[in-house]
Amino acid sequence: MSQIRIHREHSLGLAKARKVAAQWADDVKKDFGMECTVSEGKHGDTVEFTRSGVKGHLIVAADHFDLDAKLGLLLGAFRKTIEKEIQDILDRLLAASAAKPAAHKPKKYS
Repeated sequence: MSQIRIHREHSLGLAKARKVAAQWADDVKKDFGMECTVSEGKHGDTVEFTRSGVKGHLIVAADHFDLDAKLGLLLGAFRKTIEKEIQDILDRLLAASAAKPAAHKPKKYS
C-alpha cells in the first residue's frame, strides 16, 4: 500500500481555509470520483475522502493543510502522478485564495 502525505502552510485563517477545502473537495469529487465528507470542529475541520483504491483525509486548520492518503495496490503504481495532481489542485486553490484582495471599504470624505 502506497501513502501520500502533503503539508501546506498558509495564512488564510480558518474561514478562508474552509472555503479552499470545500472547493478542493468539489474538485476531487468531479475530477477523481471521490466521495467526501466534512467534519467541522471548533479549531479545524477534517475532509475524509474515499473511492475504490483510495482512502484518506485532509486536515484543515487556520494556518495549514495536512493531507494523508493511502492508495491500494493498483493505484500505488501511479502514486507520483496522483500526488502531483492533488498538490496541483491544492496549490492552485491556495494561490487563488491568497490573491483575492481584501474587501475594500470606500473612503469617507468630509
